[in-house]
Amino acid sequence: MSNEAHPRVEIIHFWTPSRPGDEPPVGGWSKRAFDIAVSASALVLFAPLLLLIALIVRLDSAGAAIFKQERGGYRGKTFMIWKFRTMTVTENRGVVQARSGDARFTRIGGFLRRTSLDELPQLINVLLGDMSIIGPRPHALEHDIKFEKVDDRYPIRFRARPGVTGLAQVNGSRGPTETEEKISTRTGFDAEYVQAWSWSREIEILGRTAAILTKYDPAAL
Repeated sequence: MSNEAHPRVEIIHFWTPSRPGDEPPVGGWSKRAFDIAVSASALVLFAPLLLLIALIVRLDSAGAAIFKQERGGYRGKTFMIWKFRTMTVTENRGVVQARSGDARFTRIGGFLRRTSLDELPQLINVLLGDMSIIGPRPHALEHDIKFEKVDDRYPIRFRARPGVTGLAQVNGSRGPTETEEKISTRTGFDAEYVQAWSWSREIEILGRTAAILTKYDPAAL
């Protein structure tokens, strides 16, 4: 897909490292220190809420409280993402993206999705170093393969640790990516984030995320 169709992206070029491991993730050590401080503090602060949600999920439907799935991370390395289970199925392959009104949602699952409370266990992923507080959202492995075929900028996003939130999400590009246009729009925001990273942008995304989370949208996923 031609990059000329996406003027929204500030900088476009392809990441071609000379050898594996020769370049640190976007933000370097300062971003990692920030991630550790924020995730550790948030896990302590939200510990009672995490335990309460886990209990409700277990009582609401059969199955584990935590859903784990392989996702593509920094430099394409796979990791197991943690989320509160919101569906009656827990597939790790042949993944079908969730949509509004999806029959697979548990009774509490739709609410957890709309409020993003299902994402809270990813603070553990951040503390372990698999993810960052802010970065491109990680996708299921087969979606990584599909999306790269749609937009040739897609590999750029693997220069950063995947995030709990990101530039795409605060600009309305969240939820299902069932069309090539949506895939390309999200990829554009992810490429822009990686290529134009700065601490001022990082703080801006964090603030906009906080503002979004205070607004409950019953139609959102």
